[in-house]
Amino acid sequence: FSSVLVPVYLGEVAPPILRGTFGTCTQFSMVIGILMSGVFAFPLATASGWRFLMGITAVLAVLQLALSPYLLESPRWLLSRGYTQRAGVVLKKLMGLRDDEHVAAEIQNLQDAHEMTRTRHKSAHSGGAIMDLFYDDRVRLLLICCVVMHISQQLCGINAVFYYSTSFFNGVIDNPLLGTVIVAAVNVAATWLAQILMDRCFRRTLLLWSAGGMILSLVILTAALMQVVPNYMALVSVISYVAFFEIGLGPIPWLIVAEMFDAKYVATAQSLVCQINWVCNFIIGVAFPSLNAALGVWTFVPFAIVLVFAFIFTALYLPETLNRSVDEIQQLINGPEVLEFKFKEDMYEIPEGHLTTELTYSPMSRSRNTEGLKTYV
Repeated sequence: FSSVLVPVYLGEVAPPILRGTFGTCTQFSMVIGILMSGVFAFPLATASGWRFLMGITAVLAVLQLALSPYLLESPRWLLSRGYTQRAGVVLKKLMGLRDDEHVAAEIQNLQDAHEMTRTRHKSAHSGGAIMDLFYDDRVRLLLICCVVMHISQQLCGINAVFYYSTSFFNGVIDNPLLGTVIVAAVNVAATWLAQILMDRCFRRTLLLWSAGGMILSLVILTAALMQVVPNYMALVSVISYVAFFEIGLGPIPWLIVAEMFDAKYVATAQSLVCQINWVCNFIIGVAFPSLNAALGVWTFVPFAIVLVFAFIFTALYLPETLNRSVDEIQQLINGPEVLEFKFKEDMYEIPEGHLTTELTYSPMSRSRNTEGLKTYV
């Protein structure tokens, strides 16, 4: 439930200029949990202590429940339900806005976007949002992109490393549990780096570097398992594999769903891809021991093949979402269409037959932006 709700919530409350950083928080929280489970395993991974290890999760759940009243409702959701005044109060708190004019302007921007969405979907099928995902030409390809990214995230084998890392490091280092903790620590550090890079680098660029680095790491890992290179290279390659995963293929699939879909579809799309993600996660967890027994030193070759596919798909089909509105992304992936730029402040009149562009100032981003950007030809 939280794996669906949290990315959607973060995407809706984040300012546009920090959308990538906020979106990465989902993955950052996951990897911190993985690291802490490894740290607590040192004293508690015993015949009697494992019960306390499981009980720690209950403490965290109680803490989350106690802090939940302090969560602010999504302004986008409030406006979609007609709670304009409450949305203004929330925007003030989220963005630190004191000027009522800026708040009113931001509310108007969100309302315009919501009205545009309603107008666009008036002719949509009435089978409900989950059916419209497949029937609506504007979002079908986006859904395919998100599904492919989530499948690639799991079938690249990352959780095989975490689920079986302790047994995997047997014979490689003296204390396999220490190797697991080292990998988890690198996981956290790489995700922290991803948070810094997410709003500074293109999503596609990060994904291509991520997939390419993981492929190279798996080649080195396979060579280490074949004893072509020294044993310690197995640990080095696993560390680099995890690090490259976290700068792209780890956080971005969770992030781009909130960037690609508007309010009508985002929750349904996130729910659908999340189910696919967990199914693939389950398949890896169950199938890896049999795969390892059957393939031996070649165990990680199928994962490398998945990564090659992810690299090619990203390079050829995945649209760039950084600093782009939902409309721009839909128009980008569905081919060139007539766009309409609608702005509120600076206007440049261009002769007929040329692109016309206007810029607007958004209090939410504190800078000029192209949110809701459209173009007239």
